[in-house]
Amino acid sequence: MKIATVLRDDDNTREVDRLLREKLRASSTRPFTLIENNGEEQPDLVLSIGGDGTLLEAVHQYGFSPSYVGIHTGHLGFYADWRPEELDDFVLALENVEPFIAEYPTVDCEFHKRDGEVLYKWALNEMVLRNNSLSTLVVAVYINGEEFETFRGDGLIVSSPSGSTAYNKAVNGAIVHPSLEGIQLSEIASINNQTYRTINSSLVLPKHHQVELIMMNPEVMIGLDREQAVWTDIRSIVCVVGQNKVKFARYKKLPFWGRVRKSFITG
Repeated sequence: MKIATVLRDDDNTREVDRLLREKLRASSTRPFTLIENNGEEQPDLVLSIGGDGTLLEAVHQYGFSPSYVGIHTGHLGFYADWRPEELDDFVLALENVEPFIAEYPTVDCEFHKRDGEVLYKWALNEMVLRNNSLSTLVVAVYINGEEFETFRGDGLIVSSPSGSTAYNKAVNGAIVHPSLEGIQLSEIASINNQTYRTINSSLVLPKHHQVELIMMNPEVMIGLDREQAVWTDIRSIVCVVGQNKVKFARYKKLPFWGRVRKSFITG
């Protein structure tokens, strides 16, 4: 098995990585090949050591081919199954357990530029759209080609089911199980008064639906997972359920709702 690691940039995480590599090299039960982060070899398994942001970085670095495991070096992360004090148990599981592969849907986005160029990007968690100034973000929202509303407010989030527990949850969006292939459109501080109206609620769209966001602002701030940039030439963004899924190798049982409870209620 070829294994790569992606680390958060701190001394504690680097020490955990060093200890884990020692234990993997010492394994006599199963040969593990530790590959370096040079992009020349494709791993079978990627170990994200850090937080949820580190996991997102790992997924965008290695893509959809490998499976992923999270080892959290801070407080419990939503994607993490293991803690640093469980390294021996984790290596034992790698040696002896056939993992359950959980597949998480993504969000595919088409960025239509004003010059006609189309760019394709994807997110595991969400695409976030905000105005890049103190003025209101104004977006015409179309669902399956039909006009739905004109949004005015701070921003919009298009999230995947796993991303429904991230920024989407902070704006009171619904938590969606990853087995449901859909995307969710949620509002950030929408304006609702006698003049302007929005649905003022999150919308969960199934796999065969699409949402198109047509820009009325000259420039917007767009976030895709950890990537964030100001765009000045975007006419519209079309979002659908992603064609590919991210695979997580589960070596111990922690169902999605148990993961939600542990992340947000019990700690």
